[in-house]
Amino acid sequence: QVQLVESGGGLVQAGGSLRLSCAASRLTFTFSTYTMGWFRQAPGKEREFVAAALSSGRTTYYADSVKGRFTISRDNAWNTVYLQMNSLKPEDTAVYYCAAELSPSTIRVQHSWDYWGQGTQVTVSS
Repeated sequence: QVQLVESGGGLVQAGGSLRLSCAASRLTFTFSTYTMGWFRQAPGKEREFVAAALSSGRTTYYADSVKGRFTISRDNAWNTVYLQMNSLKPEDTAVYYCAAELSPSTIRVQHSWDYWGQGTQVTVSS
């Protein structure tokens, strides 16, 4: 069973930056085979897509709300995916989840992803 462990969350002031990491282990296939993604869930809201990177990391996708501020990247040698978050806003406050899937049918839909981490809290104060 694929294991995903997120780290790097915390409390930051608006305008600040954080970098989230997600380390993958117990993989059935090589890490580079998996599409990796980030989702987030704010209190009282549904989990929403944030970003995703295909196998090599050269092809990426972003939610409109984070485009230009967040950057997803991956290091296939270390089985790790990152989310660099800049110019953070209070509305970015959420639990951020790492996700993995071999070939998600619809990248922006959470039900297309089989493997999830436990999440890491990001709080942005105004």
